Formats: sequence, structure tokens, C-alpha cells
Amino acid sequence: MADSLIETSISRDVLLLTRVDKPALLRRLFELACRYSGQVLSYTKMLGQLQDAGNTTTLAHYLELLAGAGMVCGLPKYAGDAARSRGSSPKLQVLNTALMGATSGLAPDAARADREFWGRLVESAVGAHLANAAATGQCKVSYWREGNLEVDFAVQAGRRLIAIEVKSGRAPRVHAGLSAFAGSFKVHRTLMVGGDGVPLEEFLQRPVEHWIGP
Repeated sequence: MADSLIETSISRDVLLLTRVDKPALLRRLFELACRYSGQVLSYTKMLGQLQDAGNTTTLAHYLELLAGAGMVCGLPKYAGDAARSRGSSPKLQVLNTALMGATSGLAPDAARADREFWGRLVESAVGAHLANAAATGQCKVSYWREGNLEVDFAVQAGRRLIAIEVKSGRAPRVHAGLSAFAGSFKVHRTLMVGGDGVPLEEFLQRPVEHWIGP
């Protein structure tokens, strides 16, 4: 998959269509986004991980190119203000979880046994479902975090705002992040996916518009 699909997509859908001064940096950024999918990472920390001469503007641009190719993207922080959202650290998100499996080198059984990796894989599956809907204009997707409180995904469609938390195992019925977010913004609905909430399979089988509708 790495050679036949991933490298082909990067070469054909990115490098042939847009001038990229540092193709090696773009490839390493893609691998980093797959490895840290589901996590918030500042551009400064990304540069430290990539160990390459570059700047945050270049990384942000390359991440946009990879998003345009349907590979990975960076979700902004929800702040209720477009300017503050644009200046936030991105939450890295694969647009297809097969990319995580291919770059991790883990077999399915090993991936499920690795609780940290499996948790990020489950969250990334939900994020990919939402982000792909956002790419078609159905909604806008972001994350929210204030101190120790966080919400995995904030989904905005028109005036409707939905807060989504994802759990790969059992979760408490009351989630502090969802409660805090609902207290700070006008939320249409809060939703727990996985755990004791909506089963992951059911969430992924239904179109996103089903969850953001009235």
C-alpha cells in the first residue's frame, strides 16, 4: 500500500499539481500526521519532530495540500471566532484510517492489543467520517480544548453546533468536557460515540447529516 497507493497519491495528486520546494519534508509531514492522528500538535512541535529546516507557514501549506489530496488534514480549534480558530494548533487527522494501519506496520491483532493506538484509531475513524463530510461542504469540523477539558469534535452546520466525544472503551455517563463546552457555547446536541453511547458501527454507517440534523 505504501508504494502503490500512498506514494502514487503524493507524487500524482500533490507534487505534479503544485510546486513543492521540499518534497521530502512533505512526505515526512504526512507520516507524522498518520502517526499522531487524533492528537493536537503545534507547528513548532512538528518542526522539532521532523528535524528539517522549514517554518510553520510551510508546514501549514503542506498540510493543506495533503488535505486537498484526500490524505490527511489539520482540524482547527473551535473558538466561536474564525480568526482565533485559524491561529490555533491543528488536531492531526487522517482522512482514511487505512493510512494509519499502513504507516504503523501493525497487524490487526497487534493494533487492537495496543490500547493507545486503538483508541486513536477509533477516534480517527470518527474524525475521518466527519472531515470527509466537511470536505463536501456539509459541515465544519474542529476540536475544543481549555485546560484539562476537551471535546474531540465540534461540528457546525449552519446555526447548529454538535459536540462529539469518542470512547474506545467504557466511559462515564457525564463527561466534563462536553458539559463545559455546552456551558460555553450554544450547543444543539452533545453526542457520545462508543462506550455507553452510540455504537461506533452505527455512527459510521449513517451519513453525517443524520447526526447534525434536527
